[in-house]
Parts: sequence; structure tokens; C-alpha cells
Amino acid sequence: MPQPSVRQFMDTDVPTLSASTDIHAAVVFLLDHHVTGAPVLDEAGVVVGILTEKDCLRLLTLGTENGQPVRGSVGDFMTANPVTVSPDMNVYYVAGLFLHHAFRRLPVVQGKKLVGAITRFDVLRAIRALDQA
Repeated sequence: MPQPSVRQFMDTDVPTLSASTDIHAAVVFLLDHHVTGAPVLDEAGVVVGILTEKDCLRLLTLGTENGQPVRGSVGDFMTANPVTVSPDMNVYYVAGLFLHHAFRRLPVVQGKKLVGAITRFDVLRAIRALDQA
């Protein structure tokens, strides 16, 4: 039996952000798309970072400036150079990455271009599929 790949379980419709997007607009974006994070792409479509709910929590920890919420861009808050995976990577390896790191989602790249994302939830779907095989 062939090993299950990321391609079989990844999401291909992935909302993305730009590093220049206002951080408060990005919080609304995550909420509106019901996601816990989004890859950040440059003008060429290359993944340069990822903005997660955890990154956004820093807004509250920074307090206020002159009574106003702290401002900034996605680039100021994102995690730069995130770990990425290939669509052909074994989903077992991805499960190990999730066990050893705190992140909940990984951008999936082919070459340098984003082709999807895989989440912990997607790995749960892989477990179910293997049980039913």
C-alpha cells in the first residue's frame, strides 16, 4: 500500500495575506475566513511568512499607544520563513512535525509557489482514511 501524501489531504483553497496588510485588517480577515492562520506571499506568490492567531495575540500584549491600539503591518507580526512541506511529502512525516512544533498549519509549496496548506485537522482526516482502508 502506498504511503499517504500531503497532496491527498491538503486544502488547495487557501486564503493568503500580504506583508503590507494592516495587522488589524488581517485579524478581521482570519475571523472572516474562519482560519487560525494564513500564509503571507510576496508579489511573486512566494511564501515569505505565516500569520497565525498566536502572532496576532501579541497585539493585546503590547497594550496601547496614547490610548489607541498598537498599529502595524502583517510583516511586523508574522513568522518569517515558515516551515513548509511538499505536496508529495509523506503525511506521517507531517504528523511528526506537528508533534514536535507548536504550529497548527503548514504551507504546502511546489518549487517556491504555494499550492495549498495542511493542518492538524487534515492529518486527523488521514487517520480516519487509513482506518477505513
